[in-house]
Amino acid sequence: MLKPTVGPIVGHTTFQHARLFLRGAPVTNAWVFAGLRYRRTGDPNWSKGFFAELTTDRDMSAVIALHDLASDTEYEYQAGWFNTGNTRPALETLDPLKLQWPRETYRFRTASSKACTPRSYIVGSCRYLRMTLGLPSAPAKGDRIFAAIKRLADTSSSAISALVMTGDQVYVDDMNVVAPDRDYPDILAKYRAAFSQPHIRALMASLPTYMILDDHEIEDNWPANAGGNDNSLYRNAMAAYEIYQASHGPAGEQPDDQPPHYWYQFAQGDIEWFVMDTRTRRNLSADDRRIIDADQEQAVLKWLIHSPARVKMLVTGVMLFPDSKGNDSDTWKAFPEQRLRILESIRLHKIRNVLIISGDVHGSLTSRLRHTADPDFEVQTIVSSPFCNSAWLPFAKSSSFILDQPLAKTAAGDYYLEWTSEVISQDNFAHLTVHTEHIRVEYRDPDGDLLYSVNLPLHPPPQTLPLVV
Repeated sequence: MLKPTVGPIVGHTTFQHARLFLRGAPVTNAWVFAGLRYRRTGDPNWSKGFFAELTTDRDMSAVIALHDLASDTEYEYQAGWFNTGNTRPALETLDPLKLQWPRETYRFRTASSKACTPRSYIVGSCRYLRMTLGLPSAPAKGDRIFAAIKRLADTSSSAISALVMTGDQVYVDDMNVVAPDRDYPDILAKYRAAFSQPHIRALMASLPTYMILDDHEIEDNWPANAGGNDNSLYRNAMAAYEIYQASHGPAGEQPDDQPPHYWYQFAQGDIEWFVMDTRTRRNLSADDRRIIDADQEQAVLKWLIHSPARVKMLVTGVMLFPDSKGNDSDTWKAFPEQRLRILESIRLHKIRNVLIISGDVHGSLTSRLRHTADPDFEVQTIVSSPFCNSAWLPFAKSSSFILDQPLAKTAAGDYYLEWTSEVISQDNFAHLTVHTEHIRVEYRDPDGDLLYSVNLPLHPPPQTLPLVV
């Protein structure tokens, strides 16, 4: 059995369930399979083997789902791929073959169901890995920060529960002027290069990883910049996205006979995440402008209003607030009616502890949204970007954003903004630790050194009044 060519990637992981992605390679005139086995760390015996056939329509990759795991438990596993020549055996006949498993062993931990316990997350976006003639240029630069994240994950006093990547994990359009990637094989090659660099590979093999796309998975400022010949680009880019990013996440659990959507939810104890797709379901018509489609908006509002979670993390690839000073038609600034509907729902339903998580702007910051007539209203944002910038792209600065005028005005009052951090204008990632009374946000550089930290307050849940009979 051979080592995976991409992966393994630990994806969506719950208290009893985990999804693991890996890729092999095509072999001429042969049937190819992926295999995985696991055990609790310290146990002497491995599980039976779990297998999946690898085919070219999934770029020789598969996701193997493990079930009936124990909560808050560390597991170790081995994974690889092999071929059976011109014979296509049934999957159930592969385990008795006594395969020679790869020597490398990986580890992951299932989630804990405990409430009000500290949980940590890594958040980031925008990982530029320039490709020239099909090869990454200076790949160590784009991979360096993931070595620091792996060291932090291995040594943090509060176990890190997940890596949340909020967009631009690949730049399909990184050489858009010189040699744009539009063909399916070229886009697949970009994903293979991006996810097989040594440090990100080691990190994703052990830490549950959640992803959502932004524009550069397709084309800069998609779909506003889409041209008449871009339909094939979109199909190719989304087919690759489904294989390498959506498949191992909650979106990959959708039935095959239903049209896919890329937004999803996941929960860990009393912390819940709603990861929006703010890129592929936009409506740019003047009479009904939407950055997310109607079904997704209703799902977001239902989750915000009815979820009992103590802390709600709402992920958006582009920033909900603050707005940039430029003529920006690509963010929520250009969809003010839909943004206001979400904010008004949070305010009128008195929903507490909503955190907006985003990236995109090549700068990191935290800020707080308040309301002039409603002192109890507060929504905070945590922005983390970029993992690795391009020398061609600027970093955001505090002067890039509008904070001296209301974000929105209503008959009931104005929504206004306050800084709660500096703006970090360099490559970085965010380490979030959710405590009972606050969320600690630490921005760290590509070596893992602390750049800036802030504690964002959390509010206790409203007290339930005793029933008077």
